[in-house]
Amino acid sequence: MPRRLIPVAAALIALAVPSAAHAAKKPLYYVSLGDSYAAGYQPVPRPHGATTRHGFAYQLVGQARKRGYDFTLVNFGCGGETTTSILERKKKCAGLGPGGAKYAGKTQAAAAARFIKKHRSRIGLITVSIGGNDVTSCAKATDPVACVGPALEKVKANGKVLMKRLRAAAGKKTRIVGITYPDVLLGNWVNGDQDLAKLSVVAFQSLLNPALKDIYESYGAKFVDVTEASGAYTPLDQITALAPYGQIPSAVAEVCELTYYCQYKDIHPKTSGYKLIAQLVAATLAHKH
Repeated sequence: MPRRLIPVAAALIALAVPSAAHAAKKPLYYVSLGDSYAAGYQPVPRPHGATTRHGFAYQLVGQARKRGYDFTLVNFGCGGETTTSILERKKKCAGLGPGGAKYAGKTQAAAAARFIKKHRSRIGLITVSIGGNDVTSCAKATDPVACVGPALEKVKANGKVLMKRLRAAAGKKTRIVGITYPDVLLGNWVNGDQDLAKLSVVAFQSLLNPALKDIYESYGAKFVDVTEASGAYTPLDQITALAPYGQIPSAVAEVCELTYYCQYKDIHPKTSGYKLIAQLVAATLAHKH
């Protein structure tokens, strides 16, 4: 090749072939841990329901992209998980989210921590959704108020063990976001138990959420109060109309619209409810552009 054409050929090759840096671009992982909220469960189609890509972890990938983050989701969430089982269960998870990580033989906490530690430099975000199953089961207890105290002690003790492991695996700077839940038990207002609906607001606002906030913030994580954002703390004397229930408190109407509790007595969010959670978590991420 004539010497004068060598620079031209080199330029053409550079245009045609991606740079080594571009070709070697590695994914930025978003790791999701927790219960059926993390796994994206919805009780539809009836009568069985399934985990779906409508879950907040799946919607969060798109929400984060709007803020300049190109996350690859690695979802360890498992339906039915409690703060105890996330640390102890080693059996195969029967309620993984779509495309969820498989980790039979290891606990969810251990499997997630191992992945995070192995890919520490490429972990962009970790979310934790846990504790709801520990407490909402008290709604079925003979004395719900007496049940909540011991349940919260387990949440606090187990939550601190979990967060200590995650922070050790992730390092000090990796962003961890812990979420709470909509107060689905407000839906009991339209299901014949207004006293339980009222008690649930106190349980979330004064007991569960302060405990979760303390756990997450003690380990440098961000706490997102989904209960407040979904309108649960609106005074119950503020009324609105919602078919087919008629005139009901606005806080109750909000939980009826965001979750399946009023319709099926199921604690899980509708797609719009999961979207709200995804937006709240995404809002903790600084804009990259």
